[in-house]
Amino acid sequence: MFYRGKFGDPADGREMGAKRQRLIDQGPSFYGTPPGPSFMYNPPPYGYVNQPPPFPVVRLRGLPFDCTETDVAEFFHGLDIVDILFVHKSGKFTGEAFCVLGYPLQVDFALQKNRQNMGRRYVEVFRSKRQEYYKAIANEVLDAHGGSPRKSISRAKSHDEGKDSAEHTGVLRLRGLPFSAGKDDIMDFFKDFVLSEESIHVTMNSEGRPTGEAFVEFTNAEDSKAAMSKDRMTLGSRYIELFPSSHEEMDEAVLRGR
Repeated sequence: MFYRGKFGDPADGREMGAKRQRLIDQGPSFYGTPPGPSFMYNPPPYGYVNQPPPFPVVRLRGLPFDCTETDVAEFFHGLDIVDILFVHKSGKFTGEAFCVLGYPLQVDFALQKNRQNMGRRYVEVFRSKRQEYYKAIANEVLDAHGGSPRKSISRAKSHDEGKDSAEHTGVLRLRGLPFSAGKDDIMDFFKDFVLSEESIHVTMNSEGRPTGEAFVEFTNAEDSKAAMSKDRMTLGSRYIELFPSSHEEMDEAVLRGR
């Protein structure tokens, strides 16, 4: 039922779908009784009074396009994984997933993997909620069966409404860049816009290595908003995510790498 530590052959027939249905049907009691101690730690009894323990789910962003359930299980090696749900949009993998863990306390361990690498991509790990996970399941079912055009449009708008409603200051943050990408590559990516090398800032970590992110200063807010049309387009073999940003966020990120 659970992935635990080093697991067996990935082709041994483990399927997440049946567990997912039991999870929905049974609610918190599904994970409320530990099946046994994990090698990482032995979870203590829950201390929640008059309320169920929080639902143990995290959301991942930035996964490789060829990512599998086995890759996610290896990424969270040592944690008890109940379900992995890959998120799709119009039949295409978005690079996001939900991962349901065995116990609420394991969420904190999972968050320690934030911004660690899976292959050559670093993966972001966030806390999530039961409602977000269930909504993602419902969307996957609709997406798999086509859904109604109106619902499909609604889901697409909901997916991007945060970016669409964000205020533009003329600065965009790029995420998912190849580590070998240089300023020339970024200028070519935005070849429809007038940019200079001085307007591109590739961020580095404390060891002086590229983080896979960069900030680009456009001539004005209108250009940065228009450049969002390049969101999730590829540079080389990687899709690039774009986010409206600010000069303050850019300066802070650049200073961290110095």
